[in-house]
Amino acid sequence: MSAIAAEAGAMPATAPMRVALVGNPNCGKTALFNLLTGSRQKVANYAGVTVERKEGRLHAPSGRSYAVLDLPGAYSLSAASLDEAVTRDVLRGFYPGEPAPDVLLCVVDATNLRLHLRFALELRELGRPMLVAINMMDAAKRRGIDIDLAALERELGVPVVPTVAVKRDGARELVALLDRIAVAPREPHEPRVRLAEGADLHAETRRLLELTVRMPTRTARIDDALDRWLLHPVLGLVSLAVVMFLIFQAVYAWATPLMDGIEALTAWTGERAGALLPDGPLRSLLVDGVIAGLGGVVVFLPQILILFAFILALEESGYLPRAAFLLDRMMAGAGLSGRSFIPLLSSFACAIPGIMATRSIQDPRDRLATILVAPLMTCSARLPVYALLIGAFIPQRQVWGLLNLQGLVLFGLYMAGILSALAVSWVMKKWRRDKSEHALLLELPSYRVPNPRDLLIGLWERAWIFLRRVGGIILALTILLWFLLSFPGAPEGATAPAIDYSFAGRIGHAMTAVFAPIGFNWQICIALIPGLAAREVAVSSLATVYALSAPDDEAAAQALTPIITDTWSLATALALLVWFIYAPQCISTLATIRRETNSWKQVGIAAGYLFALAYLASLLTYQVAVWLGAG
Repeated sequence: MSAIAAEAGAMPATAPMRVALVGNPNCGKTALFNLLTGSRQKVANYAGVTVERKEGRLHAPSGRSYAVLDLPGAYSLSAASLDEAVTRDVLRGFYPGEPAPDVLLCVVDATNLRLHLRFALELRELGRPMLVAINMMDAAKRRGIDIDLAALERELGVPVVPTVAVKRDGARELVALLDRIAVAPREPHEPRVRLAEGADLHAETRRLLELTVRMPTRTARIDDALDRWLLHPVLGLVSLAVVMFLIFQAVYAWATPLMDGIEALTAWTGERAGALLPDGPLRSLLVDGVIAGLGGVVVFLPQILILFAFILALEESGYLPRAAFLLDRMMAGAGLSGRSFIPLLSSFACAIPGIMATRSIQDPRDRLATILVAPLMTCSARLPVYALLIGAFIPQRQVWGLLNLQGLVLFGLYMAGILSALAVSWVMKKWRRDKSEHALLLELPSYRVPNPRDLLIGLWERAWIFLRRVGGIILALTILLWFLLSFPGAPEGATAPAIDYSFAGRIGHAMTAVFAPIGFNWQICIALIPGLAAREVAVSSLATVYALSAPDDEAAAQALTPIITDTWSLATALALLVWFIYAPQCISTLATIRRETNSWKQVGIAAGYLFALAYLASLLTYQVAVWLGAG
C-alpha cells in the first residue's frame, strides 16, 4: 500500500482530509484554491506571525468534504522570507497549532516547468503523501508545449493530474483523484531516481524536462513582444508612469461617488440616531463617537479597494514583477529594492495595507526599511487637510498659461513625500552595519488575462481584513478622543467655547509652548490630537474648535475657509501643510508597524523620526516665510 493510501486509510471516517496547496508564486495556486473552495473560505493569521492563513472547504460531487489550506508561495524549503518559513514548517508538521496536512498538492505552471518542477522535487523528498497538479494546461497547449503526463507521473513516483484553474470544471480530474485516494488503496509509483540529501535538483529537473516535455519556444511570442516595450529602459519607465497616472486618476475619480454615498449614509444614520435620543452624553457618544468613528473608517474603503483591484489585476497579469525590475536600480541607490515598489504604491491609498504588503520582501533589512518609509507616501487621509489649506491660501491662477497653481502645490506635496522617503532610506542605508547589496531575483511570469472571480474574492478578503484589523482600533480611539473633547464640560458662566475647558482644550493650550515656534496656535494644537486617530479628522476638529456647526468635512471646510484666511498667516498655513507631509502617523499605522515588526522599538523609531522631520521642516518653513514677509 502506498504512503497516501496508508495515511488516508488511517484517518477517522468523520474527519475531512486536509489538503495543502503549495507551489511557487505565480503558479495559479490561489486561482485553483478559489476554484475548489469558492466562497467557503476563511482568512486569518498564523499564530504569532502576520502571514495570512487561508483555509476553505471543498465539497466534492461524491459528497465528501475536504479541508483545503492555501499555503504562502515559496521557491524553496530553504526559507528566504517569513512566508517561505511558514510554508516549510507547516509542510514538515513543525508549526505550532497547525496540524500537519494529510496530502500535499503541489501546483506547477505548465508553461514554466523548468522553474516549478525543481520545487516539486524538493517537496517530494519530504516523504509525505503528495499529488502534482499541472496547472495552466490551456496556456501550454496554445504555446505548443506538449507534456507527457504519464511519463512525468512515472518518473516522479507521485500522481500527476492536469488542471485549468480559470475554468469551472478545470479541476474535475483532481477532485476525482482525491476521492479515490480517500477511500481506496493506490499502487505506489516509485521514482526512478531517489535524490539523496544535497543532490543536484537542477540536474534532475533537466532530466525530467528532456524525458517528458516538448517545448517549441522557451517563451511565448506575445511575451517577448510585450517585454521588448515594457522592459525597455526608457519606454518601460514611460509606460509605467502612464499606468501609475491612470491608477491614481481612477482611485480618486471612481471612489468619489462611493465615498460621498458613505458620508451621506453616515450623516443620515447620525441624524436618525440623534433624533431618537435626548441630548446628553449617551447621544453624543453614539452620534459623535460610534457612528462617526465607523463612518470615518469605512469612507476610505472604496479608494483602498479600487487601488487593490488595480494591484491584483496587474499582479495576475504578470506586470508587477516587471515594474519592480524596472525600478530596482533606482530604488537600490536609496537603500531599497524593486520589491519595495508594490508596498509603497499601496501606501498612497493607506499606509496600513502598504505596510502589510511588505511581507513579500524576502530580505529582512529591505523589508524593515520599506515599513519605516511607507508612512511618508501621501495617503488619501491627508487630502481633506491639503484641500482646505490650498483652497484658503493658494490663489487659483494659471502658471505659464497651462498649469494650475493649486494643482502644482498639491503635486509638490506628493513629490516631497516621495523624495523624503528615498532620502530617509538612503540615510538608513548609510547607517546600517550590513552594507552589502542583495541582488533582486524575480520570476517574470507569462502575461495572462486576470480572472474576474479571483479579483472579486481577493477584494472581499482585503475588505474584511481591513475592516477587522483597522476598524476596531480607530473606533476605540475615536471614542476616547470624543471623551477628551467632551469632558469636563464648561463651568457655569463660561464665556469661551465648551471645548476650551475640556481635557483636549487644556492639552492644546499646554502644547502651544512647544508649537508656537512653528506658528501653530492653540486651536491647531487641539486639532492635532484627534488627528492622531485619523488625519482627515483634523478638518472637522478645527470646525469644532472654532464653534462651527457643520454636517460633514466638506461643509466644515467651506465654513472654515474665511475664518482661517482672516486669522492665520500664510506662514502658518505653509507650516501646517509641511507638517502633514511628515506628521507622526495615525495610531492605526503605528499599531500596524508594531504588528508587522513585533517590536515596540521600531514603533518608537518611526514615531520619533517622523515627529522630528515634521517639526524641523515646519520650523524651517515658518521661519523662512516670516522672514520673507508672509508672517
